[in-house]
Amino acid sequence: MLLIILQSSAQPSGIAAYMQPLLLIGIVVVMYFFMIRPQSKKQKEQRKFQEDIQKGDRIVTISGIHGKIADMDEKTITIEMENGKMKLERAAISSENTIATYPKNK
Repeated sequence: MLLIILQSSAQPSGIAAYMQPLLLIGIVVVMYFFMIRPQSKKQKEQRKFQEDIQKGDRIVTISGIHGKIADMDEKTITIEMENGKMKLERAAISSENTIATYPKNK
């Protein structure tokens, strides 16, 4: 009995044998276009935003701190707030919140 079950489930035949790899490839393609590609595009936009900021721009950090850029370095920025100044990494600036709060007039 066990031998009959093993023989019948050993290899799919005909079209089913070709459909399994195509299904797997299809799943990978869908994952790329719906998950990986949008995330890499968002990271690229964030990097471009952080490179394009200038002294005097109003920004919002990831933690929600609002301020104006007072001084900039290659990797750090100093923001001016109501209570004083704070030095932060460029990566701490949120492009989504900044653009939503302080849109640039072009």
